[in-house]
Amino acid sequence: MTTSYTKKRVVVTGMGGITPMGQTIEHLWQGLIQGQSGIGYITMIPEHEMTCRIGGECRDFKPEDYLDRKEARRMDRFTQFAIAASQQAMKDAGLNGHIDHNRMGVVIGSGAGGIGTIQGQLMHCLDKGFHKCSPFLVPMMISDMAAGQVSIHFKAKGPCLAVVSACATGADSIGDGMRLIQNDEADVVIAGGAESPIASISVAGFAAARALSMREDEPTRASRPFDKNRDGFVMSEGSGIVVLESYDHAIARGATIYAEIVGYGRSADANDIVSPSPDGDGASRAMLAALRDAGLQPEAIHYVNAHGTSTPAGDVAETVALKRVFGEHARNGLLVSSTKSMHGHMLGAAGAVEAIVCVNALIHGVVPPTINLDEPDAQCDLDYVAHTARPMPQMEYAMSNSFGFGGHNASLIFKKLPSAS
Repeated sequence: MTTSYTKKRVVVTGMGGITPMGQTIEHLWQGLIQGQSGIGYITMIPEHEMTCRIGGECRDFKPEDYLDRKEARRMDRFTQFAIAASQQAMKDAGLNGHIDHNRMGVVIGSGAGGIGTIQGQLMHCLDKGFHKCSPFLVPMMISDMAAGQVSIHFKAKGPCLAVVSACATGADSIGDGMRLIQNDEADVVIAGGAESPIASISVAGFAAARALSMREDEPTRASRPFDKNRDGFVMSEGSGIVVLESYDHAIARGATIYAEIVGYGRSADANDIVSPSPDGDGASRAMLAALRDAGLQPEAIHYVNAHGTSTPAGDVAETVALKRVFGEHARNGLLVSSTKSMHGHMLGAAGAVEAIVCVNALIHGVVPPTINLDEPDAQCDLDYVAHTARPMPQMEYAMSNSFGFGGHNASLIFKKLPSAS
């Protein structure tokens, strides 16, 4: 006996974000389309502990704008970011009074969790003795606490999950949120990523791995994806959160629908703990899986927000993967850009923030640029929308790519809907 199965449609009805570009999604979007950089000199690390002096800090963030001070003191900064961005997204979605809390889920991940708390408590214990360890160390440091705290804050009693897939975390979280709704485990899911990695130990680790840009004399020009003179990524912090709903649930309550999420694909490189497959194999399989999930041909995609971290190996591998997937369309019609050139690399939050960028690109019919692309690498020969945003009113589908250490790959596809125009 066989049964037919029709996947539920899943839509984005709310967005929130704390990024180096500002404290709202509007700040993020306006900064991106104007080609502004949120990168500067790090202020959160003492001078004598710095191994890299540049990063993307959320300088104006004040946790007390979202939490009472006692609550805030018992949360790591990454969790504070997640609470703030979730509050924005829920307000944007206008869900008050329209929620069955038992049918509301949370999927929020973090690549590094409370690494700043871990470092601070270790230094404190080494100085004062381990019997002086804070009782809040564990609930502040573990990577699932952003999801847990958001669940408590909004009384979301459905599935509550924390994805950890390095720099693919934010994208995987949104993809898993989509699956929860499709599988009828939830009607509404708060999904995304949060990260606060700018601490002495984590910066030192990435610097030792030679992953970070050392263009310290020009912070705003340090992140330069696909450029011949790129030398690594710029570490940033922040959070991106979306509210996902089943299409029927959103329509029934008269919600504003920003876009539909129609495809999600993931894969593993199974190649190296840090370097991507140079032939683009893993990345291309994730993109192809997303296209199959969406029921689309490659030519349907108008814009790809690239992972584009500004590392020598990563940018070339992604370009190779894009050519494998899109063929001639990669050179003739497809626009690609890396907004990490402006907001830096938010690690586990990056995929969620860049998904939000794709949704805004569809809403506004504008592709944000890749800044600092002054001298393209000969091996990076696609249209990366250098320097200046480009109008594309006919854009219907946008893809967001996220690839992480350990060989994690994730691709999301969003569709513009008439109500978003």
